[in-house]
Amino acid sequence: MKRILPLIILLISLSLIGIIGIQVSWVKNMVLLRQEQIKHSVEEATIWVGNDLIARKGSPLATRPFWDDGFLSKIFRPPSIGQQVSVEEVDKKFRQAFQLYHLPERMRFEFGIASFEAADNNAFERVSPNFIQAYSDTANNFTFNWVLEAMSGTVGENLGRGEVLFVVIPDIRSLVLQSLWWPIAVSILFTLIIVTAFYLTLRTMVRQKKLVEIKNDFINNMTHEFKTPIATISLAVDALRNEKVKADPARMNYFNSIIKEENLRMNRQVESILRASQLERQDFEIEFKPVHVHPLIEQVVGTYALQLESRGGKIELSLQASNDLIQADEGHMSNLISNLVDNALKYSRQDVAPAVKIETWSASGQLHIAISDNGIGMTRDTLKRIYEKFYRAHTGNIHNVKGFGLGLSYVKTLVDAHRGAITAESTVGKGSRFQLRFPQRGTA
Repeated sequence: MKRILPLIILLISLSLIGIIGIQVSWVKNMVLLRQEQIKHSVEEATIWVGNDLIARKGSPLATRPFWDDGFLSKIFRPPSIGQQVSVEEVDKKFRQAFQLYHLPERMRFEFGIASFEAADNNAFERVSPNFIQAYSDTANNFTFNWVLEAMSGTVGENLGRGEVLFVVIPDIRSLVLQSLWWPIAVSILFTLIIVTAFYLTLRTMVRQKKLVEIKNDFINNMTHEFKTPIATISLAVDALRNEKVKADPARMNYFNSIIKEENLRMNRQVESILRASQLERQDFEIEFKPVHVHPLIEQVVGTYALQLESRGGKIELSLQASNDLIQADEGHMSNLISNLVDNALKYSRQDVAPAVKIETWSASGQLHIAISDNGIGMTRDTLKRIYEKFYRAHTGNIHNVKGFGLGLSYVKTLVDAHRGAITAESTVGKGSRFQLRFPQRGTA
């Protein structure tokens, strides 16, 4: 799994990059093709308008007489197209042409009609309101012009002044993108779907890898946790078969107590696993009732008296809350506090006697409970993961810390179920501090 996962991620990443690259290339080509289509349609529409305007050219004089030196032709020269039509008429003809060539109805455009006698002497006779400004911006706007020249054989041929029809489409790229918004949006949507699917797949694979590691750690821990009491019970049973032990009632009671203690220990471990299963299925009941926390804490502390005495440790109580009454499940609340005290003792330093302090106080309508110790402490990374199921802080290859990594997950679930909050602070080598907050009830 460790070797194949990076390869799978690499292959999926390359496939994703390739698909996105093809999508981007397809969108670019689609935009360019659509842009050329719009340009071609604009050109065709302009030619259609130009030919319609050319039909207006005409004059009674088909050819200039031999005796005319040019003055007479100027007098009888027909008016230019720019003089014959209004801006409104040309605008209307363009809109008709755009509709004919299937261009967007609301497409912005500007136009102008230039008339010139010679190449260096020209002027716009008719222009739309923003034509000059649009015509000067050649970087963003598309410009097309069509010479308005009377067809060969007509009466206006050689007599009309040279004229050119200009049309400008402002910001043609935005127009193209607007006309393609639907396929572009669909392309982006499917790209996002692909990226999301990749992310979910990757996250699922990483979670599966993590679950496999957790499962292996859990099996290793469970094997170790059960082998130790089984081995102890086996040794105690062998000792009980010894004739000398049978003859000594005190030693018989000693070994019997060991068997009973180890049996209870295995029973607690089985209950811990079953409780974790219930929490995962949300298959546990909480019976809320008024509970005084101070007597509950004192009761839990009493169960650790022998363990503390054997290690030279102590638990200091500073129960200062003016109101210790909360709405809670007494059994679960007892287990919650017991888990935190048990953790404090488990992760104590080998060269220092364990010292645990439990404090309570009232503030802002809440009961605060703080449990601190002088243990090995936790790193920041460990502190972020302490509520994860089956997670245990690394203590090297020495299995001196018992348990399955279920205690704090259980604590967090119960705190949330009691509408409370929990925070943790820790410093490596100095110890940890857990602080709980629960809503208070009125004095019963």
